[in-house]
Amino acid sequence: MAVGELLKRARGRVDPAEAELLLAAALQRPRAWLFAHDDHVPDGAALARFQDWLARREAGEPVAYLLGRRGFWRFDLQVGPATLIPRPETERLVELALDRLPAQAEARVADLGTGSGAIALALAAERPRAQVLAVDFSADALAVARANADELRLRNLEFRLGDWFAPLQGERFDLIASNPPYIEAADPHLRQGDLRFEPLTALASGADGLDAIRTIAVQAPAHLRPGGWLLIEHGWDQGPAVRALLLAAGLAEVATEQDWEQRDRVSLGRWPG
Repeated sequence: MAVGELLKRARGRVDPAEAELLLAAALQRPRAWLFAHDDHVPDGAALARFQDWLARREAGEPVAYLLGRRGFWRFDLQVGPATLIPRPETERLVELALDRLPAQAEARVADLGTGSGAIALALAAERPRAQVLAVDFSADALAVARANADELRLRNLEFRLGDWFAPLQGERFDLIASNPPYIEAADPHLRQGDLRFEPLTALASGADGLDAIRTIAVQAPAHLRPGGWLLIEHGWDQGPAVRALLLAAGLAEVATEQDWEQRDRVSLGRWPG
């Protein structure tokens, strides 16, 4: 069966753009190549790979896990079932962090719950004079993050295994960033779509979704230098609650920033020291 017919049939089973991505990857060709070679007949191995991916995507498995890659910032990152799939809205957290890290600053930065390393890698790449520590309690996730750092040849990163601030005892930072789990444990969306396949520990955090954020907010002052910033990504309706937690922890200049779809996305505050 030729490429044109394969795509025609696949588009009836999954999103058309996803069908094109999967077939291009199976053929190890750029996506644009498909449209100039619709009469090409794939070999047996490529066809089997495509049909396997197509069936798994039809069953709901995320494209990012099928291909083992997901674009974030200006990178094409490795991802896997041990990591959350990086999402475009998290790039807003990176932008806000970069605004608070002067380009030539020799700052110390921590990324809590790094997963694939997306946030830490972006900050390390854009601020090469900064030293970035990436923390995760999952050894499998840290292995993915390390592989991404090696692939990008970034050397101003260090990886620590542990839960939130546990591996950072006695250390202080100019900026701490985190995209922690923030979905309510009983949220029905956890049983739908791509979320069914992502690690639950990276998604849900207690009855109101704020357990991890509470921990980070309470412990952050002990790890911030005077004037240091804490930035936390959260759900669209959690801004008021997260601001209250940051204020209760003693942070100043507390505010909530929106993503590019005008939804509350990141709350932040500065440690006065």
